Amino acid sequence: MRYDKFLWAALAALFMNTTTRSQPVSDRSKVDQDVQALVIPTGYTQNLHWDLPLDTVGANGSKITWRSSNASYVSDQGKLLRRAPLSGGRVKVKMTATVTAGSERRTRTFPVTIAREEPKFDGYLFAYFEGSGPNESQEQLRFGASADAVHWMALNNNQPVIPSAQISATGGIRDPHILRGEDNRSFYMVATDMFTIKDGWGHNPGIVMLRSKDLISWSHGVIDLQSSYPQKFPNVQWVWAPQTIYDPDAGKYLVYFTVKLKNDPALDFYCAYANEDFTDFESEPQLMFKAKYGAIDGDIIYKDGLYHFFYKGNTKDANGKEVKNGIQQAIGKTLKGPWVEQFKYLDAYSDKHVSVEGSGVFKLNNANTYILMYDLYGNLRYEFQRSNDLFNFTQVPESFTKNFNPRHGTVISITRKEAKKLAEKWAGVPAELLDTNINK
Repeated sequence: MRYDKFLWAALAALFMNTTTRSQPVSDRSKVDQDVQALVIPTGYTQNLHWDLPLDTVGANGSKITWRSSNASYVSDQGKLLRRAPLSGGRVKVKMTATVTAGSERRTRTFPVTIAREEPKFDGYLFAYFEGSGPNESQEQLRFGASADAVHWMALNNNQPVIPSAQISATGGIRDPHILRGEDNRSFYMVATDMFTIKDGWGHNPGIVMLRSKDLISWSHGVIDLQSSYPQKFPNVQWVWAPQTIYDPDAGKYLVYFTVKLKNDPALDFYCAYANEDFTDFESEPQLMFKAKYGAIDGDIIYKDGLYHFFYKGNTKDANGKEVKNGIQQAIGKTLKGPWVEQFKYLDAYSDKHVSVEGSGVFKLNNANTYILMYDLYGNLRYEFQRSNDLFNFTQVPESFTKNFNPRHGTVISITRKEAKKLAEKWAGVPAELLDTNINK
């Protein structure tokens, strides 16, 4: 009796599943479901300066085509062709999706606001910590400026622009990363909260976060990873080299960094979105990228639909012994990955077994050239290689001319007006960057 009961129950379930599978989804249902599922992330629609990520096939197999209301700004395929003028009203474009399956057809429209053109950049600002001078003052934030990204002058006579004791828990900072905000008027910095001269290399608790409207005055917050998230990070050893990037998929600033736990050799990248006032994380950091052999000093830049993730990586033999290290790259279509490692060394020194770290990538003003710079920390040298596509770099490194010895810093472009403000606060800005008659 029990056998018959189970048999009939199994046959009934099989019949129901077979019946369900055999029932086709109507074209109307396909279209209705797929048009409702359409989305363009708000980070793109609110201030567009990337190509739009547009679906062409729905989850139910319907066909999706797009039409731009102003193809001189955005093509029907979502390619951004130009940005809005710096002055005047905002430019808005409507992107209309047409979803079809068989004879069924629906449309849905998304408003998109085009980002304004970037201001005319005339120079560059270098945020760094110092590699020479009194040991107790090296791990402090400093600025340098340049008109051409090759010849650099230290601001404030190469003295700290913000004392580390005012912004960090340890009394020292390393690896400062500076970022221009989406509005072109805000600036963000993050740095490793670490004072090795006092505490050594055994442990550092977290990172420092800073925000400014003028590059002069900075608000700040401090994050101790172990104290803030004791369940996930109960035994943190290192929290190194944080950086920030705007994520258009979320419409937020993403902070990413390398974490090493005690008694665990792994060096993995974690990330978290910053809160609105850029003083803390919104939530617990999550694993972002796990390089095969571990990595530090990550730097991400976006170009032509791809995120390029540069970092100091390494290669190990079958016994786990490191046999090579240098600057490597992974690529991904979103900041959430998946990240595809290239397993290729980009710097000119990996084959010479000369160690470099602290890779920083930035675009030259008024050019399609990118600079990959790095810190030859063993001998106080800072060098760079050039690229037009972020995959292929010049083979012969070039040197900066400078009156300071930077360690692991980053660079942003600045306007002549911003350079003047910096000069009014801290002397040292190159004269050619302050000459208002140039390029008029």
